[in-house]
Amino acid sequence: MVLVRFLGLLLDLLLFPLRALWKSRAVPEGAFVTLTIDGAVADVVAKPRFWQFRARKATSLHTLATTVKLIAADERVRGLLVTIENLQAGMATASSLRALLATLRAAGKEVIVHLPLGAGTKEVLVAMGASKVYVGPATQLAPLGFLSSTRYFKNALEKVGVEPEVFACGEFKSAGETLVRDSMSDAQRMQLGRLLDSFQGTLVAAIADGRNVSMERARAIVDEAPYFGEECVRAGLCDGVAYEDELPALLGIQPAKDGKKARHELHEKFVDDGDYVAIRERPLLRPLKRPPVIGVIPVHGAIAHSPMPFGGRVATDEHVIRMVRAARRNRRVVGIVLHVDSPGGSALASDRMHHEIVQLAREKPLVVCMSNVAASGGYYVAAPAHRIVCEKTTITGSIGVVAARLTAEPLLARFGIVTETLRRGEHAGLLSPSRPLSDDERAAVHRELEATYRTFVRVVASGRKMREEEVEALARGRVYTGTDALDRGLVDALGGFDTALEELRRLLPVDVRDRAKPQVVKTPRKHVTWLPPPSEGETGRKAAEAMIGAVLPDSARTLLGLAVTGERALALWTGEIR
Repeated sequence: MVLVRFLGLLLDLLLFPLRALWKSRAVPEGAFVTLTIDGAVADVVAKPRFWQFRARKATSLHTLATTVKLIAADERVRGLLVTIENLQAGMATASSLRALLATLRAAGKEVIVHLPLGAGTKEVLVAMGASKVYVGPATQLAPLGFLSSTRYFKNALEKVGVEPEVFACGEFKSAGETLVRDSMSDAQRMQLGRLLDSFQGTLVAAIADGRNVSMERARAIVDEAPYFGEECVRAGLCDGVAYEDELPALLGIQPAKDGKKARHELHEKFVDDGDYVAIRERPLLRPLKRPPVIGVIPVHGAIAHSPMPFGGRVATDEHVIRMVRAARRNRRVVGIVLHVDSPGGSALASDRMHHEIVQLAREKPLVVCMSNVAASGGYYVAAPAHRIVCEKTTITGSIGVVAARLTAEPLLARFGIVTETLRRGEHAGLLSPSRPLSDDERAAVHRELEATYRTFVRVVASGRKMREEEVEALARGRVYTGTDALDRGLVDALGGFDTALEELRRLLPVDVRDRAKPQVVKTPRKHVTWLPPPSEGETGRKAAEAMIGAVLPDSARTLLGLAVTGERALALWTGEIR
């Protein structure tokens, strides 16, 4: 490997004059860097394997942040042209994307957003970071706001003969209430209302800032939506309507004459963002020694011990543990960003991840970046970090435990099915769905949940350097926005992935602080069964490994998968806001 890099350096030396000349002229004067968003947007995107070269790649916010910095310092570039066709992103991710565009606009560059297919609430939110917005002539802008709807199944379950039993630690731990209530509890209404207020406030403030109008006018724009075609311009939500081929003229980029050469000159004025970063970032002389790395470990999706049989995004403990151990062993990895976008899940899987992350944090600097949601088990695994960063609209907290149990005996009785049960042991039927629990069995479940809840509180208190009494006051299953979590000491800073990188760099030695680049940790081919604990001494805690299986309607696919595979749930925040 060293020989190959040495030969590459020799080649760079031979081609240095030509490459330096090409690099200085690769981007023409007055050019726009172009970015097309058509699909998922993520904070950081792993390099695809060689067999994935045809797979659609998500838009990386970290790469875009690099692009923004380069454009801001490049006198030859007029600005950035962003085309949004399909945006797949949560509220926190959309807020981070808008902030990047606003940063470039504040640096004096032109930021143009084109919405050829129209836009919904999140697309409009992102577009408000631009200096000018254009929409397709036959499309609509619909910043309608946010809606949360919950279905309650108590009456339906009674009709079919299924009896639910829900156990929860904390009045705000409301995920199971959909099974046993026919309306929303006051606690759930309060915390969901707070989330909706936060999201709506973010949207209104973005419109007010992006379109230079008052907050009152921005609220009116939202309340009067949607808008079609030219109505978008009259409402002040965009600057014009245009098809894609009409954009150059609107931007004042027109060739002097027609013809193939003129079309080529016009094409050169728009440089793809990937090509631009490659031109500007690639060093003229490659280093002989590979640079240090900031490892990025994703915890994305419901936390489980095995993949879900019904699909859905899942973070399995085995996969995350292998990445954590690989990061510990790799000497090039000087620090870690744990990227969490998870509503929680399995108690056992969360605890196994937490244990490995504790060991990692004792050896290397660790910062957590919370994305759209890092609640329940998602917060559990984040607690050991040296610093925690999240967006204002990140959904977090939910320090609590919930379990649900469905008994099908009344339904079976309607069909004339009789269940005969023999047992040995007072609690032998604790997990059986054939009958309701006895008072003694119900008390055993409550003791188990209470033990799990206390462990959760201790884990947070240890990680956040707080007293258990302080955590208890913030727990009870309550969900917080990022802003509220910061005020209560559950996170350390507001921002996105780049803010988390800055926080981590402050913890790194000076000699590697600026040289280390983020890179998603690859799962090693050879499985590392275990690593010895750090030599500094271990005081790790272990959570309760078992709990009654939960059935939460808002995340039915994930939770049904947990039940089928025999996994038990720690806690899962299931609110959905659209």
